[in-house]
Amino acid sequence: QVQLVESGGGLVQAGGSLRLSCAASGPTFSRYNMGWFRQAPGKEREFVSASRWNSVGTWYADSVKGRFTISRDNAKNTLYLQMNSLKPEDTAVYYCAGDPSSVRVRMIEDYHYWGQGTQVTVSS
Repeated sequence: QVQLVESGGGLVQAGGSLRLSCAASGPTFSRYNMGWFRQAPGKEREFVSASRWNSVGTWYADSVKGRFTISRDNAKNTLYLQMNSLKPEDTAVYYCAGDPSSVRVRMIEDYHYWGQGTQVTVSS
């Protein structure tokens, strides 16, 4: 079992950048498929990005493609999301999620482990 703790959220102006981190406890993080999701007020949680355990595959929502980059440092048990060219519509609580099993990377229900979320607010 792994515990996930996000950090790095905050308030930023449109066009700015933030880097989110997701620190994982436990010795098996390197074998976890990981994802980032977000939930804006009044909206459902949605897929943002995902990385297979071996980093061979990465996926992005169309809305963030070309602006966000997912990466992981298995030696540090940490998942990252570099967010550039932020827009007001990126405002949301961002969650990291993980699962040791094969997952459909865009599907919320496939991830068993979730962090508590970190708020990202982009002002116009």
